[in-house]
Amino acid sequence: MSVTSHTKNVSIKSFEYGFLAVEMRMPLKFGSESVSHVNCLRVAAEVVNSEGQRGKGWGETPLSVTWAWPSATLSYDERYDTMVAFCECAAQAFVEVNESGHPMEIGHAFLEDRLPAVLAAFNQNYSAEPMPYLAALIVLSAFDIAVHDAYGNLHQIDIYDTYNSEYMTHDLSYYFRSSAEADRFKGMFPNDFLESQPSIKVPVWHLVGGLDPLEASDKKESDPNDGFPVTLTEWIKSDGLQCLKIKLKGTDVQWDYERIVKVGVIAIATGVDSLSVDFNCTVKNPDYVNSILDRLKDEQKEIFDLILYVEQPFPYDLEANQIDVSSLSARKPLFLDESAHDWKFVELGRQLGWTGVALKTCKTQTGALLSLCWAKAHNMPLMVQDLTNPMLAQIPHVRLAAHAGTIRGVESNGMQFYPAASEPEQRIHPGIYQRRNGQLDLSTLSGTGFGYRLSEIDRQLPFFSKITKK
Repeated sequence: MSVTSHTKNVSIKSFEYGFLAVEMRMPLKFGSESVSHVNCLRVAAEVVNSEGQRGKGWGETPLSVTWAWPSATLSYDERYDTMVAFCECAAQAFVEVNESGHPMEIGHAFLEDRLPAVLAAFNQNYSAEPMPYLAALIVLSAFDIAVHDAYGNLHQIDIYDTYNSEYMTHDLSYYFRSSAEADRFKGMFPNDFLESQPSIKVPVWHLVGGLDPLEASDKKESDPNDGFPVTLTEWIKSDGLQCLKIKLKGTDVQWDYERIVKVGVIAIATGVDSLSVDFNCTVKNPDYVNSILDRLKDEQKEIFDLILYVEQPFPYDLEANQIDVSSLSARKPLFLDESAHDWKFVELGRQLGWTGVALKTCKTQTGALLSLCWAKAHNMPLMVQDLTNPMLAQIPHVRLAAHAGTIRGVESNGMQFYPAASEPEQRIHPGIYQRRNGQLDLSTLSGTGFGYRLSEIDRQLPFFSKITKK
């Protein structure tokens, strides 16, 4: 373990949080459920250093109930209300962390030492059905991101310029100390695994949902008429798309095969060069996916060749479903997503045959960076996947992708489902909220923290609850 003395350490002083409601222009299907609206958790964090200087930062995430908490017994509203209730619980517990340091150290201390017990106590006293760890991570992520932003703002520096020995007390061997491989990370910091020259323009992936119309003949009278594209072919033409992620059922092999072929035929005709397939964690046996891939290879070789990777076909709980997936990963790269809660699950996934990791900022900035470092040290390719991020949530998301060195760009589909929601942010950062020539343009991001330029964004904020360290 490498430990150095730092005068740049901070502690959390307070959190404020509120909610922003967003209506979708088209339904978005997650597994067996479809959603038409989402509420975003917006957090402000205040940090203080040993000299009493304070900095404020912001974080945001959609509370994606259906993604994080599939349930056959609880309604959407029951699960959403539980996640909202957990916000206060998480804020109170996080602000009381007795840790001074870099946000990585503060966040890791909470994730490692406090969150499991906090969630267990919450579930025992509150929820009729235990809230999953993934749902708790989504809530916590907005608070964690806000602390990172506040740290950069206090020190008047881009937060990505702080993931090194100048600002961090511990090297990576400290974070990975429970692993037999911890020693290989001595003297190394997250900066050693980040891109030295992050991209300003990033290839962008478009989500093809299970309910999405593909061509003009698929349109319905109920489809929106708001000036934005509706069909897949319209989106490809409008945004110059090159990368398509295909949402599948995972329970109907013929439907899934035909859906891939339909999208693949459009992809070939329009010059799209990359596909991925997402089975929504509903598959129980690798043979299900293997049979589809083998059939594609035999009957639709050109479409098969366009598939860059397969995303998380199997159940969320990796520990309870330790499936040998090597037969599938021998056919196509296989990426952990919902199961990759942290680097320990990445380690377990690699042992089971998974080959890549889909990072998400909604699992915390701290956790995403540690998973990134672990994966890169083991030559596992990366993607950065979307949670249909609008508004402020989009910025840490795309910045992670630019610094991660992904297999190909970043997924970003907020503009598909609620483009009007981000109009205030889009006026300042047009290239982040509009896809042009198949890319996002990050060139407007500047300044300290995550580079939000928040003072320039004319956003009506919600009423905030405040939690202060006692």
